[in-house]
Amino acid sequence: MKLKTTAWLGSLALGACVMAGASAVQAKEWSEVNIATEGTYEPWNLTLPGGKLGGFEPELMEILCKRMALKCNIAVQNWDGMIASLNAGKFDVLMDAIVITEERKKVMAFSLPYARTPASFLALDAKLLPGTPGAAAALTLDHDSKATSAAMAEVRKALQGKTIGIASGTVYTPFIDEQFRDVASVREYGSSAEAILDLQAGRIDVVFDDVTFLNSMMSKPENKDLAYTGPEIKGPIWGEGEALAFRHRDPELKAKFDAALKDALADGTVKTLSEKWFKVDLAP
Repeated sequence: MKLKTTAWLGSLALGACVMAGASAVQAKEWSEVNIATEGTYEPWNLTLPGGKLGGFEPELMEILCKRMALKCNIAVQNWDGMIASLNAGKFDVLMDAIVITEERKKVMAFSLPYARTPASFLALDAKLLPGTPGAAAALTLDHDSKATSAAMAEVRKALQGKTIGIASGTVYTPFIDEQFRDVASVREYGSSAEAILDLQAGRIDVVFDDVTFLNSMMSKPENKDLAYTGPEIKGPIWGEGEALAFRHRDPELKAKFDAALKDALADGTVKTLSEKWFKVDLAP
């Protein structure tokens, strides 16, 4: 789901390089970790009545921490400040449907991926974009910009003069900017949920986001008039999959989580939780 803009990543990369260049210290023995999540990106993570966190990732984290005998403190943090808080030492792990990309590897280390998801457009009118909407018209794209532009030609034509809503700093933001900013207005939001609210209010024409999040939004009674429009987009264009994020200077912590995730993938734990929360197995 998530990816910060290039300029923002560049500033973090400088800090990461400084930290990476520091003299080596003795490996830390971890008994307690502080974990950040957004708490609003359903069904990956959500805040339940009473303030408790739920969703695919908090449930997976509870299982992993128990297996590792780690005390895990999970707190809510706005996405915009999440990676800066990690590198500043406020948190030790980020858990927010964060997609692994080559650019992001420069500023963070990643666990094994535990899911891989497609994305799609959502609107008040299923006929806004051409073709059969959703998974039935899925496109598999890689990083070939010419092929991507050719695949998006009809969608670009349909979105001329329209307004597209996108959560700021997601893995989808560069895609929307590159493909549509010259023909449509692009409005960025602090969270995906805010974009949905503006779509419902008619302030934007379409939202582009992860289909697991969009499915969750469409299941709510107040969003019954929302519909998929245009093709579902999947494949290497979205990176290697969703994973936990760590500081580069904490390789022993990453190794701990990798071992626990490897076991959870092998014994079907991730598959079971995926089917519970997403209604489909998204394990990579």
